Amino acid sequence: QVQLVESGGGLVQPGGSLRLSCTASGSIFRINAMGWYRQAPGKQRELVAAITSGGTTNFADSVKGRFTISRDNAKNTLYLQMNSLEPEDTAVYYCNADITNTRLTRANYWGQGTQVTASL
Repeated sequence: QVQLVESGGGLVQPGGSLRLSCTASGSIFRINAMGWYRQAPGKQRELVAAITSGGTTNFADSVKGRFTISRDNAKNTLYLQMNSLEPEDTAVYYCNADITNTRLTRANYWGQGTQVTASL
């Protein structure tokens, strides 16, 4: 079994910062690409940022220059540093990971989601 557990969401004023974390646990052989998605009420889930196992990153245009994605492979943990938050960033943020388990089966996993709200 593999699980992804997120933390770090919350309420912040516009212009503020938050850091999200996502830790993978269980029968993990290798974690391949990882990413953060978000879903606002009434909207489709969208990719925010992604990072490969080698550290190559990509970002949605709406967050470029404000968000940073990183990972600590020794801790099986993914991070999203969010600066200059805007009300439009308000959403549930989900961690996603492409993981090969100890039986060498590769699958895609999601975390439970964490709420981020940027509001006065």
